[in-house]
Amino acid sequence: MNSFSDFGLLPSLLHTLKEKRITRPTEIQSQAIPLMMSGQSVVGVAETGSGKTLTYVLPLLHALRSLEDDGKAVTLESSPRAVVMIPTSELGDQVSKVFKAFTHTTRLRIRPALGGMTFEQARRNVAGPFEVLLATPGRLVQLMERDLINLSDVRMLIFDEADQMLDQGFLPDSDMIVDACPKDMQMALFSATVSTAVQELMNKIFANAEVIRTSGSGKVVKSLSTQNVIVKDGQRWPQFEKILAKPVQGGTLVFTNTREQCDKLAEELLAKGYTCAVYRGEMDKNERKANLKKFRDGKIDLLVSTDLAARGLDLDHVGRVVNYHLPKQKENYLHRAGRTARAGKAGLVINLVTERDERLLAMLEGRKHTRRDDSKPNKFNSKQQAPSKDAKNPAVKKASKPVAKAKLGAKPVLSPASKPLSLKKGKTRIVKRFLAKSDRRVRSDKNKK
Repeated sequence: MNSFSDFGLLPSLLHTLKEKRITRPTEIQSQAIPLMMSGQSVVGVAETGSGKTLTYVLPLLHALRSLEDDGKAVTLESSPRAVVMIPTSELGDQVSKVFKAFTHTTRLRIRPALGGMTFEQARRNVAGPFEVLLATPGRLVQLMERDLINLSDVRMLIFDEADQMLDQGFLPDSDMIVDACPKDMQMALFSATVSTAVQELMNKIFANAEVIRTSGSGKVVKSLSTQNVIVKDGQRWPQFEKILAKPVQGGTLVFTNTREQCDKLAEELLAKGYTCAVYRGEMDKNERKANLKKFRDGKIDLLVSTDLAARGLDLDHVGRVVNYHLPKQKENYLHRAGRTARAGKAGLVINLVTERDERLLAMLEGRKHTRRDDSKPNKFNSKQQAPSKDAKNPAVKKASKPVAKAKLGAKPVLSPASKPLSLKKGKTRIVKRFLAKSDRRVRSDKNKK
């Protein structure tokens, strides 16, 4: 379908889309929205930046507003008709903004209950009647255990960014939430990649769902340019400074693999006079949120992060992603790359590549990775490895040959490499005593047998 009007959406939703200048549906929207409008459960696997959030927001709001128009308004307290589960509070804030863009026409109430807020705030948010609950799994389970939320009237349950949510160990919580909802409800799951946990959930709960995989799933988007910069002898910083010296339209998002690497790089940047901020786990959530807002608003152009910023976040002005350390998994790389070149815009990913990253590059290029012969020159190490000193020692060469086993009762035979090259008298006596003791030990073992 080439137009949102082809889906049969309410006029109020079409009016807001026109206001937002959203005119043509993306591939995942064209395939999934008609199925969701018909009440079908859906699994949507699509690349990052493909518009997955709007794919479920539009059918959900259409269904709930239609119930209101039919005189079936929500009257019960703490009993939402739709639940959207997301992995992090930051993503929750982002999804909430997408919903709220349509609430001035639909008049539907969106209430967040996220892990990033206090429990008391979450409790207040779910009090009273409302239509849509936006929650992280852990926080929702806490509310359920205290009987502060009732899921018996849920008509639609959405798993957003399911790969990240389930990778964080939320599968047991997800099972509990599904069991508390009506059996005949409509369900949808959206993910950029399919991890083992996501596949398990698909097999268990979404067995009857329609599975949609876009042509770009598992790949970077076509509007993305990639540059690989070879790092020799671990010298990342000089190459990184050359990258930063080149101007780019928008901000630069820099990825590392660990929190320690993230902090170390940020400290080095600040010491060199660069303005940057950090976004990673195990830091104050308010500080992390503030840093993300500064970067999103363009107040700072350089954000150093771990994979925490790789999934789900919609950062419009990211013009360049730099992998200071490349991840080991292809899925993590795709999520990182998806922070730029979103919604058809151009973007750039620059990878600092070491020998360790050969396997990942092979996967991304769709070729088979072969083990490199260390004795031959390669693009990471142009010099052939020099032979070791031991290789030049004839004694070591002789020792490498298998030594014949000594017969029981015979004196141990020393290989040429183990014989002393020059023995003084004192050392000779020590060796003789050693051989005598060894001989007695062998005979003793024979008598025991």
